[in-house]
Amino acid sequence: MQFIELDHLVRDAIDMHMHPGPSAGPCRFDAIQAAQQAQQAGMKAIVLKSHSYTAAVAIIVSQLVPGIKVIGSICLNYEVGGLNFHAVQNAASLGAKVVWMPTFSAANSINKMRALGLPLEGKGISLLDESGKLVPEMERILSIIQDNDMVLATGHISPQETFVLIKEACRVGIRKMVITHPTDKEFAENHFTIDDLKELAEMGAFIEFTLIGILPNEFCHDPAQLAQTIKTIGPEHCIVSTDLGQPQNPLPVEGMRLFIATLLHHGITQEEVELMIKSNPAMLLGLD
Repeated sequence: MQFIELDHLVRDAIDMHMHPGPSAGPCRFDAIQAAQQAQQAGMKAIVLKSHSYTAAVAIIVSQLVPGIKVIGSICLNYEVGGLNFHAVQNAASLGAKVVWMPTFSAANSINKMRALGLPLEGKGISLLDESGKLVPEMERILSIIQDNDMVLATGHISPQETFVLIKEACRVGIRKMVITHPTDKEFAENHFTIDDLKELAEMGAFIEFTLIGILPNEFCHDPAQLAQTIKTIGPEHCIVSTDLGQPQNPLPVEGMRLFIATLLHHGITQEEVELMIKSNPAMLLGLD
């Protein structure tokens, strides 16, 4: 494989999932550096993901680093008040394009995150009440997402919560949906099956796979199995991103290049790669 092929594929790519600083925990780079590196590589856009903030930071970074679209988001963790429609409305007014359901604060994830050493409190946030229906707070949140053409991403919630959420999102007219970390069991108590993911894709959701799951110093999942999962679901229903920012891991641009090379090595075609790192993310973010 020639180096130029990877550069060509990285050019105009979109990373919808990275964790730059400033951050409450250690981070290898800040948001300005992330934007500069993506701009130098010729990428089209990046989405800043924090477990507590990013919309205002994205505005400032966009002004400082021309030639790259820097997009904010919000995660509905305890840090922003959980399922707080005020925070979602504020993020939307600041141009955020992605709303993640709870990640580290999810009831399906918080104990796993504690086991990884994070000092988290509380029992975790669930999207469902005791009867298995969405809690009332979600009606207003979904309305804001729909009104502002935002992306609904599932964070670390359970498969049960996900199916209820996606069905309701479809009912109210949301068409931009992402299933986050579906095969990374290290993040969650309850996990998706391949049939679950195929069904969610048929409902219109995009299935997201991230580099961090196959890194040898992280979860060390089998990249051949990941490629097979993508083929089974169909690349037209998938996106790939890096989830990088941790001090022990590659920088996102290098991570994107590594992920592309890995997928190509395991039988994903260049056209399929471009679909997952360019066309599908561009559609979700309104950049196509």
